[in-house]
Amino acid sequence: MTINYPVGTHHGKTLKNNTLRTGKTTKKVLFGKRGMGLEDEINLANDYYLANRLAVVHKKPTPITIVKVDYPARSAAKITEAYFKQASTTDYNGVYQGKYIDFDAKETKNKTSFPLKNFHEHQISHLASILSQGGIGFVIIKFTSLNENYVYPASELTQQWQHLNGKQSISYQEIVDKSFVVPESLNPSLDYLTAVDKMLEALH
Repeated sequence: MTINYPVGTHHGKTLKNNTLRTGKTTKKVLFGKRGMGLEDEINLANDYYLANRLAVVHKKPTPITIVKVDYPARSAAKITEAYFKQASTTDYNGVYQGKYIDFDAKETKNKTSFPLKNFHEHQISHLASILSQGGIGFVIIKFTSLNENYVYPASELTQQWQHLNGKQSISYQEIVDKSFVVPESLNPSLDYLTAVDKMLEALH
């Protein structure tokens, strides 16, 4: 097994990354949109980014404490009782262009607004903490009825949360005005890093 250090690019940007090769084979990933939900599309995008040495992003495991396990077969175990160890924060985190990124993914069928009840206060506090440490925080919002996806900066979300006291909704137009659209793409189907690139450019 050898470790090579090639140079990868994403949208014209040069990045130094590592790729792991085993023998003479390199991982190839095929991607396509097959009526998937937002989380599935993000997971496939993350696989694509990892395979192409663009970013390392993973879905956070849900912290649970197992209470009871049954063994219906000698080679299989089935969890029959468990509880959440602590309140979850956001869905995803990782590293992109040398920076820590942390984000959540939300879907809504509403065409005119995004309800803040989709978030919990501890999630807003978590994103605010990420920003205070110089990390990149955002939310990927999908308007399913409109088939539109946006990267909404955590700074805007925290401001709206404080302004609306965590209640009511953020208007669709507000989301559009303050977000960065995720363009339609073939591979991956949800190339959200394109929108993140635009967000980072706007921050400088």
